[in-house]
Amino acid sequence: MTAVMHAPYPSPDPPAGGSVRRPIRELPDELVSQIAAGEVVERPASVVRELVDNALDAGATDITVRLLAGGIRSIVVEDDGVGIPAHELVLALRRHATSKIASLPELEGVATMGFRGEALAAIASIAEVALASRTADAPHAHRLDARSGELAPSARGVGTSVEVRELFFSTPARRKFLKTENTEFAHCTEAVRRHALARPGTGFAVWHDGKLAQQWRRSTAEQRIADVLGAEFIANSRTVALDLGVLRITGRTGTPEAARARADQQYVYVNGRHVRDKLIAHGIRSAYEDVLHGGRQAAFVLFIEIAPDRVDVNVHPTKIEVRFRDSREVHQAVRRAVEGALAIPRAGLGAGGAGLADAGEPARAGDVAPATSAGFNSGYRTAAPQPYGAGYQQGSLGLQQAAMLYARELPAGWNGSRAEPAAPLSTGAAAAGLRSEAWPLASDNAEWPLGRAIAQIGGVFVLAENDHGLVIVDMHAAHERIVYERLKANLGTAAIEAQPLLIPATFAATPHEMATAEAQAENLLRLGLDVSALSATLLAVRSQPAALVGGDVVELARSVLAELTQFDASSVIQRAQDQILSTMACHGAVRANRQLNLDEMNALLRDMERTERADQCNHGRPTWRQITLKELDGLFWRGR
Repeated sequence: MTAVMHAPYPSPDPPAGGSVRRPIRELPDELVSQIAAGEVVERPASVVRELVDNALDAGATDITVRLLAGGIRSIVVEDDGVGIPAHELVLALRRHATSKIASLPELEGVATMGFRGEALAAIASIAEVALASRTADAPHAHRLDARSGELAPSARGVGTSVEVRELFFSTPARRKFLKTENTEFAHCTEAVRRHALARPGTGFAVWHDGKLAQQWRRSTAEQRIADVLGAEFIANSRTVALDLGVLRITGRTGTPEAARARADQQYVYVNGRHVRDKLIAHGIRSAYEDVLHGGRQAAFVLFIEIAPDRVDVNVHPTKIEVRFRDSREVHQAVRRAVEGALAIPRAGLGAGGAGLADAGEPARAGDVAPATSAGFNSGYRTAAPQPYGAGYQQGSLGLQQAAMLYARELPAGWNGSRAEPAAPLSTGAAAAGLRSEAWPLASDNAEWPLGRAIAQIGGVFVLAENDHGLVIVDMHAAHERIVYERLKANLGTAAIEAQPLLIPATFAATPHEMATAEAQAENLLRLGLDVSALSATLLAVRSQPAALVGGDVVELARSVLAELTQFDASSVIQRAQDQILSTMACHGAVRANRQLNLDEMNALLRDMERTERADQCNHGRPTWRQITLKELDGLFWRGR
């Protein structure tokens, strides 16, 4: 007898006699619920999220989550909300039954966490579910078993308890995809943490296998962030606050120096709902673009408040995605809010920094001379410049690649005459062309956070003394940031200087790229890119930014076209301009092994104190470091 081998899955080819038509049938309710559960319930954390959403909508001020085996065996969510009347418990388990909305206008302006009426029915189709609830006017609670439909009196206070046992018992194939108990527990804890960040007025407790694992008591918004993310995050983050009337953004965003290897501390909320949105993520990423080094990930907690009718939350079954009526407005607001928080460097440096009100006006566009064909003119001048002493000659800087000559900004009370050195210089310092000037001690000029320059090391680092100890400055990185910020102010709405290509660079383009190149031709020219069609599928690049000569012009054009397709043109142009100006600033900044005298070093420090984002260069590397007197004492075992 010949054995018949069956294929492990049906063949895609139709039978020899032709395809067999299957009749159209209405799916049974249980199968419909299980299909819905596949969209809503991915793992135990999905159940925790949905049940906590319901508890918050019920006005709970304390929520307790109890888990067994990472939530695989049992999930119990208890709250002290308004409760559910006994006669509505059965209705609560039916598909598309909800108290959140009743009409289309309410759906378009939904302000609750839940609104679909699918979660409890979906969960009940793949697990054993029981509800126990009591309202304030009821003499006792009632408990409903979803599987048997039995409704019986129960003992509990006002509020609701939802018990979910043996998740995916009716769909064992789904259960095989779950991870270890510890992994699933970590996901459940993270789901509660996301709710806790947005609801400081609600207390949360997470129990696992009978032990208290996490607890967040009711507190203020600032304290809740510290409780959830830790005091270190608060210490290494800045306050975000932007109010545009129709749109309000608050929260905290981490400093570039505190960036992490993973994106595990990134939280965005829209009207209290945790979301993942490409538009918002792009706005945040662009705000960090020239202060974050390499592939580091910023840490942030942002709360976006917007009128409910200006955002659509009915986009995804898990409600993790949203759609904005005016996406450009939200994108620009997010970028502006985060940039504003990052603009003031640490230690009170930068425009608007503490203690700098009388240190001179912030840099203006006129402080940088226009670009010339040979690069940038070296006619740099700081705010409120003072003349050098008679007969002074600059011989130590000697920059030839568009570097900028620093004019000294003298302290208050300086009479304009040259002072004798306060102490003799070492032979090495004299050979380097450094001269000591009668700059006051840091303690006499508390408005100078970076203190006064004292030396240069290795042609790369500037040493300075301030009230806290020793400051070490990477002079190229610091000057690069200064030049970059002034170039941005100087450019305004002008176009980037273009360099025509002798031989146009061509590439095969997609229909989207062809359409974008035609629609955005004028904006591309502002970036120095002349992109035009050669055929229905071929684009030619005829010019590129002069500062990027030698780069991959095709890759540049493709990346700009891709962003113009997805995002607002003005923001894309701004980002591309910033990238080009960053390259120009890098080329124009003072190079390593250039010898600076003390006047020039001090002028560099003063400009750093007035420049936004002076803590990092354009590539996100730090520009300066502080070594305190206590740390110096420790190096030499002083006090032991």
